[in-house]
Amino acid sequence: MAFNLTVNGRAVTVDVPADVPLLWVIREVLNLPGTKYGCGMSICGACTVHVNGVATRSCVTEISQVKGKQITTIEGLSADGKHPLQRAWMEVDVPQCGYCQVGQIMSAAALLREYPNPTDAQISESMDGNLCRCGTYLRIREAIHKAAAGNGRPS
Repeated sequence: MAFNLTVNGRAVTVDVPADVPLLWVIREVLNLPGTKYGCGMSICGACTVHVNGVATRSCVTEISQVKGKQITTIEGLSADGKHPLQRAWMEVDVPQCGYCQVGQIMSAAALLREYPNPTDAQISESMDGNLCRCGTYLRIREAIHKAAAGNGRPS
C-alpha cells in the first residue's frame, strides 16, 4: 500500500504494508539510520521521532497511523547538527555508549517546544521512559537546561 508523508520536510511516498512500524520505514526504506531500535515495545525511547511535533515511539507506530503527517527524525532536527540540544549534549559530554542519545535528544526537543524553560520536574516527567544504560541522566538534565538557556531553538 502506498502512504504519503513528509519526513524531515521532504514529501515521500512509501509502498509498504499498513502494519509496518514507522521505525522500519525510516531506517530501511528511507535509509535514515539515526533512529535506533531498542526494545520494540515502546519502553526504552531509543526510537523516538516527532510526529506532527509530538515525541512518538516509532517502533510501535504503524505506518498507517502517520499517513499524511509530518515526521521529524534526528537527521531532520538540524541540517548541520547544531541544534542547541545537539551542541549542549556535546558540551556537557552526555554520551557514553551513545545508543539511547538520539531518542533522548528527540524527547528533549519536544519538551523544549512545550516548555522553553523547563523545571527539573518537567524534565523528569517528559524524559521518563527514555532509558539510558550508562546512567547519564544528570548530564542529560544539565544539557537540557543548557539548551533551554538558548531557548531550545536552532541557531
